[in-house]
Amino acid sequence: MHRQFVTPVGSFDSVSLRPVFDPALYLVTDQRLCGEKSVLDVVGLAVRGGATMVQLREKRLDMRSLVDLARALKGLLAPFGVPLVINDRVDVALAVEACGVHLGQHDMPAELARHLLGQGALIGLSVERPEHIREAERVDVDYYGVSPIFPTTTKGELKSFWGLDGLAVARQATSRPLVAIGGITIENVAEVVRAGADGVAVVSAICAAADPLRAAETLVQAVRQGQGGRQ
Repeated sequence: MHRQFVTPVGSFDSVSLRPVFDPALYLVTDQRLCGEKSVLDVVGLAVRGGATMVQLREKRLDMRSLVDLARALKGLLAPFGVPLVINDRVDVALAVEACGVHLGQHDMPAELARHLLGQGALIGLSVERPEHIREAERVDVDYYGVSPIFPTTTKGELKSFWGLDGLAVARQATSRPLVAIGGITIENVAEVVRAGADGVAVVSAICAAADPLRAAETLVQAVRQGQGGRQ
């Protein structure tokens, strides 16, 4: 059975004190793909179109610029109740009191991130192979980023991908929420969700879109279509 996320985003679970989140449409930022638009412009349009989570992922920014952008994004997202998650940087998440962090396999260990951020934080973990899920089941994280589902130019260093069959295997391996990322487009969103994803994370599908608001609206519709097609 898949977990259902029906509590409005931005609210908190009364037992764990962690933000209750809807991972349906998870935007990961990339200023280079935004063209003439700023990250703030794109994120603002995306959440108006239905994006339910935002991850700040700007590896080329220096510390001060990253903190400044994180603060601005947090202020932008607050009225929408959309959680802000910081990629990799636990120090930045602490500095701006973000909702949490998303960690890769070579980032700070999730156990240490939990210790530093506390029980109230959202912590996501990228999993690139089935054994990553088996190893992570003993760790206190909130969701897995299954990466990449399809070949993608935003992570060209990765030589293998899960595919839909692999995503279905990942779904059987855990009851934790799965967020699919990598090569996600409007054409394949629904089948990705039907294969077992609780939500999809996108970069270029929104950041590089001529109309990020419309792109987000269309992606949300496709996610809901996929959810409706589950057996």
